Amino acid sequence: MTAKAMKAPSAAAADRVAGGQRPRLSTDFLNRYNEALMLIEMSAVDDSVVADLKAWRSRTYREHFATSSLRVAASALAAYDRIEPARTRAFEDACRSMDRLIYAVTALLEEQPRPPELPIVIAGASAAVRRLIAGLIQFINANGEIDIALFDDITVQAEIDALLED
Repeated sequence: MTAKAMKAPSAAAADRVAGGQRPRLSTDFLNRYNEALMLIEMSAVDDSVVADLKAWRSRTYREHFATSSLRVAASALAAYDRIEPARTRAFEDACRSMDRLIYAVTALLEEQPRPPELPIVIAGASAAVRRLIAGLIQFINANGEIDIALFDDITVQAEIDALLED
């Protein structure tokens, strides 16, 4: 792929790619975290997945879609550029929290002998990553138009429903 092809498209280009509709965020980005979560959970019974987990690398939303061949990539980037800066920072903070958690669990999985509390750590980390992913799904489905700090299921769902009524 040439450098020109990898350059982020303009908002107008993203609108054309999206068929003239308003650009939308994409949950495809979260597949990276779902993969890490699956590996963490599998590591409790299968040591061989630790190598895959060690190879996992975090990427930002922008990095993910800038190199993506998905047809929604341009729209996802354009939508991301339109999010209020404070909300973008909160989204990125939540992603960094997951990154740190995944790397910390990976480091514990590499210890030999394995710490006796590792099953509890894996369960707690898995629950935390699931909760963060759930919150980020809500944020993405609301196209970044909700406060990420409001991850109270009833409030967030009401806001999403209102946004979808447009």
